[in-house]
Amino acid sequence: MLLFVIRVLYTMVCVGTIASFVTLDNPPEPFGSHRVTSFILLMLASQIVTFLDILIPQKRIDVISAIYFGLLIGFLLSWLTNLALAPVILGNYRPVTLMLSNLILPYLCVTLLLQTRDKFRFIIPYIEFAKEVRGGRPYVLDASSLIDGRIADVLDTKIIDAPIVIPSFVLQELQDIADSNEKIRRSRGRRGLDMVSRLQSNTHIEVRIQEVKDEVVPGQSIDQRLVDVAKDLGGAVVTNDFNLNKVASVHGVDVINLNDLANCLRPRHLPGERIKLRIVKAGETPVQGVGYLDDGTMVVCEDGGGMIGKDTEIIVKSVLQKSEGRIVFGRLPTAGDR
Repeated sequence: MLLFVIRVLYTMVCVGTIASFVTLDNPPEPFGSHRVTSFILLMLASQIVTFLDILIPQKRIDVISAIYFGLLIGFLLSWLTNLALAPVILGNYRPVTLMLSNLILPYLCVTLLLQTRDKFRFIIPYIEFAKEVRGGRPYVLDASSLIDGRIADVLDTKIIDAPIVIPSFVLQELQDIADSNEKIRRSRGRRGLDMVSRLQSNTHIEVRIQEVKDEVVPGQSIDQRLVDVAKDLGGAVVTNDFNLNKVASVHGVDVINLNDLANCLRPRHLPGERIKLRIVKAGETPVQGVGYLDDGTMVVCEDGGGMIGKDTEIIVKSVLQKSEGRIVFGRLPTAGDR
């Protein structure tokens, strides 16, 4: 709504300004002899700006900055070039030289900055064209982490307060997998796309699809492109792929491997493992005994009611992991276990 109001005000100002100009007592020619035609042509010229504004609704600040500084540097180089060549260029050729330099040099500077804007940094104004990401450093997801799906569960816990970036070529990779003729492969691709939708519906995190339009270098793998994106954003790669893990490490990019994360969070005590503890009280039934590990984890021994106040060894039967904490269930060893 605000943009609409601004465009209307701009049009009204243009109408008033141009009308005042063409109705002057002695406007410059050819405006004076063709007032109506001049008004129409000037209005059309003024509305080209509005047309371009509507035609390009999504404007990237890095592109705008590249065009602005490209024109600025181009015209500056053109002025310096003509100033340096003025003593050696004949007078008849100076207008041609001025015109060519004003066309060619700004064009070359704009195209150069547009092609290198993600890696270009001005030394004097300290302006970097790469877009800054809000919050902490971003996490760049690959296809394997999306197909796995555990990253969505991790993000649901709100433990990660950082932007999530999914490169556009990762989405294309998932789409290609989903279009596969193999049923299992097709199912994996669809699962990955479903996970993208699930992440986007999570209101507690910022999920951004990173458009990557740079030309692909022949022989460059998706892993290398992922590493390049993470390096440009100053982020970390989230993956299940062992090879991508190694590639990122070689290039100095941090990696979060979901398998390593799962190993860190797995139960410390597995079924069949023996642990020593003191039974300190009875459980819900008289035959149960309850003890605690050094980290405060509660252990329920199903036949330890008679061992209250004694140190004993139990065999782990199962581990129950809940939001409130972890509970270990075990039993006393029998003659057959020794």
